[in-house]
Amino acid sequence: MSGQDFCKLSRTRMKRLLPKCLLLVLLAPICGGASLRLDRYQQLDSSSSPNVTRRIIAPKSHRFRIRTITAGVNLRNTSDLATVESAIGFLQRAKKKFEDEGYEIQTLRIATQPLPEYLDGKSRAAALADLKAIDRMVSAKNVLFSIGPVITDDRYDPEFASWATQLVKETKNINFSVTVASPERGIHRQTALTAAEAIVAISKSSPGGEGNFRFTAAANCLADTPFFPVAYHQGAVAFSIGLETPGLLLEAFRDSKDIEDAKAKLKTLLETEFRPVEKLALEIARDDHREYRGIDVSPAPAKDQSIGAAIEAVTRLPFGSASTLAACAAVTDVLKSLSIRTCGYSGLMLPVLEDPVLAQRAAEGRYSVRELLLYSSVCGTGLDVVPLAGDTPAKELAALIRDVAALSTKLHKPLSARLFLIPGKKAGDHAEFDNPFLTSSVVMKLD
Repeated sequence: MSGQDFCKLSRTRMKRLLPKCLLLVLLAPICGGASLRLDRYQQLDSSSSPNVTRRIIAPKSHRFRIRTITAGVNLRNTSDLATVESAIGFLQRAKKKFEDEGYEIQTLRIATQPLPEYLDGKSRAAALADLKAIDRMVSAKNVLFSIGPVITDDRYDPEFASWATQLVKETKNINFSVTVASPERGIHRQTALTAAEAIVAISKSSPGGEGNFRFTAAANCLADTPFFPVAYHQGAVAFSIGLETPGLLLEAFRDSKDIEDAKAKLKTLLETEFRPVEKLALEIARDDHREYRGIDVSPAPAKDQSIGAAIEAVTRLPFGSASTLAACAAVTDVLKSLSIRTCGYSGLMLPVLEDPVLAQRAAEGRYSVRELLLYSSVCGTGLDVVPLAGDTPAKELAALIRDVAALSTKLHKPLSARLFLIPGKKAGDHAEFDNPFLTSSVVMKLD
């Protein structure tokens, strides 16, 4: 073969090889990357069998949070730490199962039967040391605790305010209430005054009056409501769930044509999102031999999850404007119609200081305490974290609490009054709080 023929052959081979070489160059990073990713998977799985490669699955996520898993227990007495410890263990197991399914759990809580049922002959004052021991145990595990209603009958108790103040000052995570209306007795007029005096005393002894975050006057509230501070338990050991879902309401309402369209979309969306929660809760109940009491479907708000914004999405007007009441009623209609097991309030929550839009509209003077009471006729919780002047007399508070109790009794629905007296502030003053769950607003007029 001549040199000229060899050169021609070489050029021919080069033309054939060049596309293959280019293809190898292009594929090398992809192949190398795949090999690298496989190595990483194998490294992540190094604790398991060397012959099995774990498949990495993206974590699940959901469009709402679980505000609380609340365990209901019966204490033998105020020193029954074993039952408290068992409940903490259950809550931790339940939390892990929900988290494994991609749910964000904000709090774990325990509620007992009403305190008088397990004082076991002790006075409230004598039981305080035991309650502080319980508080230390649950606080160490980041669990909130409710001792239920401390007064369940209708009576004036002049010693309760000082005891309640001491309990708030000397504990961190204990919540409590008094009963101001019941199916058996109707309005508890004397207990309403007792509650009012406690609110005044607690406000004066806690920074910014924030101690009242853990106390409420409860009217016809049901056992196994998961939300605090009204929660208490009756019956066999059980648990219930509370949700934080204003974002779902906003999603359903944003593009709705009218209120009827908004209701239809909301019902479909909520049932779709809540059924997997119920299914998992029933599995937990079976595995842990605890009764599942249901979901309180009240859309509890937060600083980044505003129920006020959701209401405005359907009315296209600021909260407090005409049509606000109709929108509140529409939401409650949907919540009461859901085809899942419900418990507690299961109605619309309007906590002024926990919702930035509600707080802003209150600061703008768009609604009053009396209008909040009106909204309670079609909502679920009553007057919740309402900021009031620090010098409000107990008798005026008692009158307001009796109004809540009367509305609850007349309409046969659970309501409560968690009122915030802000020391040193009068109506119209700006109020800020150290509590991370509270937002700034203005002090509202009582009348």
